[in-house]
Amino acid sequence: MTTRLQNTFAKPRPAFVAYIMGGDPDLAASQTVMNALPGAGVDIIELGFPFTDPMADGPTIEEAGIRARKAGSSLRAVLGMAKAFRKTNTSTPIILMGYTNPVYHMGYATFVEAAVQAGIDGMILVDLPPEEDGELRALMDAQGLSLIRLATPTTDAERLPKVVSGSSGFVYYVSMTGVTGSALSSGGSVTEQVARVKEASGLPVVVGFGVKTPERAAEIASVADGVVVGSAIVETLHENGADAALSLVKTLADATHGTAD
Repeated sequence: MTTRLQNTFAKPRPAFVAYIMGGDPDLAASQTVMNALPGAGVDIIELGFPFTDPMADGPTIEEAGIRARKAGSSLRAVLGMAKAFRKTNTSTPIILMGYTNPVYHMGYATFVEAAVQAGIDGMILVDLPPEEDGELRALMDAQGLSLIRLATPTTDAERLPKVVSGSSGFVYYVSMTGVTGSALSSGGSVTEQVARVKEASGLPVVVGFGVKTPERAAEIASVADGVVVGSAIVETLHENGADAALSLVKTLADATHGTAD
């Protein structure tokens, strides 16, 4: 039986992955945006959960996490969003993205059980290295959940096999050094790095951190299996509201899919 992620990457076009912070600006508004993402062209939803010390996040997503926590969001609340989404959508993959501490404190087994019940497809934990993810990965593997690893421009040839060996679903290539929302590396280097990661992993490779415009999304989509946009969507949602954010999402999705005007 194929997974939702496998079905997504089997399509004859790059996947558009949209990140939102679960609970920003509040849980109800965030749920409404999440429910509308597939209709705006999103192939995979990357659903963030807030944490007090988001070391890999730039100011846009860090501030979104602060707003979400003030509004009562948490890992359990975000799992509740996914469960509500699954009442009307059973085909769009949902990837949780965040930090290990809330998952650890929930308990790995409890978390995996809750994730399965909520209809989660995978997880990116930006601060959990391969050497320390064995317990969680075994539990996730047993339930068909993907633990998705990150590769970066500084992941050298010696380190790369370790990074990709336990990854499943896809590999997330962080296209620059720094925090979310920073500038991307040059197109040429991204092309080379995506090919390198894909050869090492045998998995689809999606590229994120710093994609902000339709033009850049289209450029990345020409060499990768998917494009992730987060900070630009989060910022637009905060500054201009849901309609503007969903309009931006559609523009970025069309560019990624090669269907932009």
